Amino acid sequence: MRLGLALGYWGRGPDPAQTGLAVEAERLGYDSVWTAEAWGSDAFTPLAWIAARTKRIRLGTAVAQMAARTPTATAMHALTLDHLSGGRMLLGLGLSGPQVVEGWYGRPFPRSPLTATREYVDIVRQVLRREAPVELTGRFHTLPYTGEDGTGLGKALKPITHPLRAGLPVLLGAEGPKNIAQTTRIADGWLPLYWSPLRTGVYEASLADLPAGFMIAPMARAQVCDDVAEGLLPVKAMLGFYIGGMGHAARNFHADLMARMGYEPEARRIQRLFAEGRREEAVLAVPDAFADEISLVGPRERIAERLESWRAGPVTDLLVTAPDLRTLRVLAELNGRRP
Repeated sequence: MRLGLALGYWGRGPDPAQTGLAVEAERLGYDSVWTAEAWGSDAFTPLAWIAARTKRIRLGTAVAQMAARTPTATAMHALTLDHLSGGRMLLGLGLSGPQVVEGWYGRPFPRSPLTATREYVDIVRQVLRREAPVELTGRFHTLPYTGEDGTGLGKALKPITHPLRAGLPVLLGAEGPKNIAQTTRIADGWLPLYWSPLRTGVYEASLADLPAGFMIAPMARAQVCDDVAEGLLPVKAMLGFYIGGMGHAARNFHADLMARMGYEPEARRIQRLFAEGRREEAVLAVPDAFADEISLVGPRERIAERLESWRAGPVTDLLVTAPDLRTLRVLAELNGRRP
């Protein structure tokens, strides 16, 4: 199992510690570093900054939002950064949810998410292969454009720049069972939002036909600390925000996932409290047990014991959100590295 460092997206501003964490992660033998985007900082620019300060570590987006860019624009970002970094790019994509897609990007959320994702990946792959001009007549994406409001002058094009790697890895952030199953067919890897090594059966049917070399790369908060309850507070805060705040009460993919993982009453209560403006109560309503099983928090010995269960399953890459250098070093040592 490889280790990756997940930096996420910025809050009110850039975190000055992130570049140092990435540089140290490379020194410690981490395989990858990942950035994200929501409705603030973008995912690609910080990776370019990190690429200029590192030599080996792979550079991933977990995730770049599909609604933010056309598929060809996303492919341009990926092929450009792949060239500049010497072939280190990992393109992680996610559809996001209706609240972000319609509220931030001003676009309709696709009524058939699987079809929209499949078309998006198809176009990205065409750009990266550069075998022929990019063409697709799809439900959500059509190249060249043939809409009634167009000029009719669109021309199928190939990228001017030759991609460094036709097989640049594409990973998808998928949550629903059908979406995960499709991911195993059209992508090179899957980026689970929550992964519990105690509940791998939740995904068993969706992962029944994994191709060789397929990446399963969940994110997990990691922190070496003496007080487990205190160490879990950031995990609970994240869960409270995602489950309560990143979605509508009638359509929240994150809450639905928590429900499928055996915590449906708790997920609905968190949603209700958050909707009522009782955010602190919503965070406290996150069960410690759930926060604990999807993270690696506590003294070194406890993390070492729990890490074994992550290794025992199908996870190929553990992407850790670690707040300090000590945690990064301990995980590297426990995973077999001696820097």
